[in-house]
Amino acid sequence: MKAQKPRINRLFLWTLVATLPLAIVLLNRSAVSDVQPTPAAEPSPTPVLLAPAVERFESLAAIEANPTVKRRPLEIQHWNTSNGARVYFVAAPELPMVDLRLVFDAGSARDGDQAGLAMMTSGLIGEGTRQLDAGQISEGFEGLGAEFGASAYRDMGIVSLRSLSASAQLQPALALFTQVVSEPNFPEDALARTKNQAIASLEYQQQRAGELANLRFFSDLYGDHPYATPSRGTQESLEAMTQADLQGFFQRYYVARNLVISLVGDLDRRAAEAIVEQVSLSLASGEPAPALPEPPSLEGPIQTHIDHNSQQTQILIGGLGVAKGDPDYAALYVGNEILGGGGFGSRLMEEVREKRGLTYGVYSHFAPMRERGPFLVSLKTRADQTELALQVVNETLSGFLAEGPTEQELKTAKQNILGSFPQTTASNSSIVGQLGSIGFYDLPLDQLEQFLSEIESVSLEQIRAAFARHLDPQKLITLTVGQAAPEQAD
Repeated sequence: MKAQKPRINRLFLWTLVATLPLAIVLLNRSAVSDVQPTPAAEPSPTPVLLAPAVERFESLAAIEANPTVKRRPLEIQHWNTSNGARVYFVAAPELPMVDLRLVFDAGSARDGDQAGLAMMTSGLIGEGTRQLDAGQISEGFEGLGAEFGASAYRDMGIVSLRSLSASAQLQPALALFTQVVSEPNFPEDALARTKNQAIASLEYQQQRAGELANLRFFSDLYGDHPYATPSRGTQESLEAMTQADLQGFFQRYYVARNLVISLVGDLDRRAAEAIVEQVSLSLASGEPAPALPEPPSLEGPIQTHIDHNSQQTQILIGGLGVAKGDPDYAALYVGNEILGGGGFGSRLMEEVREKRGLTYGVYSHFAPMRERGPFLVSLKTRADQTELALQVVNETLSGFLAEGPTEQELKTAKQNILGSFPQTTASNSSIVGQLGSIGFYDLPLDQLEQFLSEIESVSLEQIRAAFARHLDPQKLITLTVGQAAPEQAD
């Protein structure tokens, strides 16, 4: 999926020069407030010297990444626009910038029998409107120092804007963004070019064991469920796709009542309301997408091998996990950190890599989605070690399901998770992502605080019980992609 990359031009640099004094004052204020005063100390006669401004603020990303900006608690405000879009807003006056994200229920789960339709629709937003071509759109955002992006996943189609908050930049950026989002014309030449690129990408994926494994894993896990649809399409589906198909998908799913708007930036509530009304009213009101069906449970183990000419064997072992908002997710998250999510120090890494040298890395994770997402263990190993690697992974997983973690493992996992968690809200871009997820999955506004509290209080017994409820070792998929089929495990 192609997204617009940050661009800097002369106008943008002039814009930064104009806004730097305010940014520097705010950042210095933040830094000073964190220093404990020393009563006996005299004021320093030497002023604190900042790095040259042009070095500190070469781009919007550089502004946000500045280490003097501290994490702040989230005060989420929520309301609906007049035509039905749900809004989640956090005021962030620390930096002179605005992040706007539109999250539509328009992922590949909505492709129907046209695999790749969500991806193609998202990919061509920004390629033209009734008044502007792709070059004019790109130059427009570039000239304002703004960033535009569009992408699609299994659940979501996302369109985003990042701009400086000064009215001289923000208002024209919003006007351009609104036109691009509400009036895409999916030009034929761009469609043909994107289809060719997508088909070439599919041919390349056929050479990659990991890609083959992922496609087959989702097919085996979800069967006829929409999550089994290959998000990037197939050669046949892409070749048959027309401009009318994209327009139909856009008109059905890119509508206000199928939209969550997340907004973070140097705005007050009144300004935020004006922005989301402008964007929302540019879209048809429409209807929410229908609920997805529940994925079918596996009736027993599935073991599959795909012959592939590679020195390494790609191994995937997994099954159905949980949906977003599942009450067991915190316990599963901590347990998985111990099993294989924590990298070095996890049980799988210790048994498969450290003790036996069978792989460079082995990982496990839960991927909750609107409906039950997958639980997955993944690794690569030398072809002649495939059988042994499978045996060690299965024994480690079975042992964890039977016995659960130890007290020391639980203590270490909590420390690691809680220590890294502030990063999830350390930047405006991470916050706008969290808001989009909270809104899209109908999670409570204090979801992050609740999750931290649950992490702190989870017990060994809760982890064992959660894994027992959600992972049945007799209903797992074992998939290998490599030179020779391994012997079937007992």
